[in-house]
Amino acid sequence: MYREIANSHSRKAKFHSSKLLQAETVKVPQMAESISEGTLKSWLKQPGEFVNADEEVATIETDKIDVSVNAPTAGTITEHLASEEDTVTVGQDLFRIEAGEGSAESKPSTENPESQGEQTEESVPSPPSPGEGEIRQKDTAGVQEGKEKKELKESAPSKPESKPKESKPKESKPNEKETLAPVAGSRGETRVKMNRMRLRIAERLKESQNAAASLTTFNEIDMSSLMEMRKKYKDEVLKTHEVKLGYMSAFAKASCLALKEIPAANASIEGDEIVYREYVDLSVAVATPKGLVTPVVRNAESMNFVEIEKEIAALGKKARDGKLTIEDMAGGTFTISNGGVFGSLYGTPIINLPQAAVLGMHSIKEKPVVVNGQIVIRPIMVVALTYDHRLLDGREAVTFLVKIRDYLEDPRKMLLA
Repeated sequence: MYREIANSHSRKAKFHSSKLLQAETVKVPQMAESISEGTLKSWLKQPGEFVNADEEVATIETDKIDVSVNAPTAGTITEHLASEEDTVTVGQDLFRIEAGEGSAESKPSTENPESQGEQTEESVPSPPSPGEGEIRQKDTAGVQEGKEKKELKESAPSKPESKPKESKPKESKPNEKETLAPVAGSRGETRVKMNRMRLRIAERLKESQNAAASLTTFNEIDMSSLMEMRKKYKDEVLKTHEVKLGYMSAFAKASCLALKEIPAANASIEGDEIVYREYVDLSVAVATPKGLVTPVVRNAESMNFVEIEKEIAALGKKARDGKLTIEDMAGGTFTISNGGVFGSLYGTPIINLPQAAVLGMHSIKEKPVVVNGQIVIRPIMVVALTYDHRLLDGREAVTFLVKIRDYLEDPRKMLLA
């Protein structure tokens, strides 16, 4: 008998040790060179759930992008080693997974069947012995007699009880707080923790205001020719290239041509040196639920209208889906921000350091203008250029914006540039 018990214990120990050996600890992955930590935003899989290889288990939010943590192999999640909203660092243990095929529903119960059997046996009452039966009968008879005596006492007439003197109720003074009239309307407050991306955006914008000698110049663009060109060719472009022809591609192309003529607008300050670039990496501002991001169109100067539209559309979709990578947003030599899609009429965009300038687009409105001595109604867009006065003087900044205006008011000039 002792040998059988010892064998059962040894079998149990062997079973548990094999489980521990199968479990694999997954760590927080490398996110980028400049990112060492993030906030664990959500668990997509809970302990006990089965996951396939490369299936997303958790999402880590950083100050630039959201990082997905995937399962290295198919198996069952056994344990979370961090909670949501915790700050996690690269290389930290995140969760454990037990490799193996099959779903979590088919996982056997972890309770020991032997212990369940023992509990079942203990819960069944054993029949009383003959001696115990006699004692219980005597106890029952004694209890019955006690009940009869108690009933006789309760049935006897009781003496009238003296009524207590009625005391006058004390007059309570009204509470000053209760007498205040209720305030009309709701005065509730909600506190929400800022996400890492919003904190980083706030830090960068304030850094730009403090570091750059920002100045903004404005101009008006007659959009008649560009709107006519778009109306004429947008269906053909959509049918041939499967992309919508918008205004961003025209503004991007015009900016690239103007940057070639005014290279200081495409430069940056590094220490005590000015870096002039012969290429244009165009940052395009995209609004997302978590904040404003600026994915980069690489070598925009070598692209045509359709290629620019395709690249902007692809980056915009990745931004809205939260799939942008660090490489998509790294660098950038000049930024275009289109507040017109939200109905903005005027605005002063903030420079995206270490860049030298940012172009702000706004909504198109019909206005009366003078053309050849006649007052006519034309679709007008106000554009703004915010520039770093440390790099660009007023003459260069105004000239840059005027060149963009000239290219857009007659798009055919861009073919001759």
